[in-house]
Amino acid sequence: MNLTVDLQDKTESLTDDQQQIVMDIVKKGTEMEGLAGEVELSISFVDNKRIQEINRQYRDKDQPTDVISFALNEQDEEELDIVSEDMPNVLGDIIISVPRIQEQATEYGHSFERELAFLTIHGFLHLLGYDHETEEEEKEMFSRQEEILAEYGLTR
Repeated sequence: MNLTVDLQDKTESLTDDQQQIVMDIVKKGTEMEGLAGEVELSISFVDNKRIQEINRQYRDKDQPTDVISFALNEQDEEELDIVSEDMPNVLGDIIISVPRIQEQATEYGHSFERELAFLTIHGFLHLLGYDHETEEEEKEMFSRQEEILAEYGLTR
């Protein structure tokens, strides 16, 4: 498996070590989810104003949020599934609010790094089709998040 992550810190506030945590947790998630071949995704870190604009534009919610994912592998029944061994598996885009990382880390009583990894893996799992619309889906997704974080070594 070859993983390519286009990481952009538009806030210019994440340290090199924090950016490495992002890369490492995505790699751990990719391994634990059994992805193979060429895998690509992008992760952007933004401020609350920008994530609110995105949330308003794409989700009709005029408020900042912590993480938004745009999966490129989701398709309607009418869409063709274009898969080739020569093409990378482009998962999609994850957008994370840096101020919300800090707010939620404080609120939940854990480190900035733990919340950073949590939101990253949460967005990553959304790209793979996990969701939390129902109680059963939420239980499955949040359990998987905790498994990946624990395997990586970041627990509450």
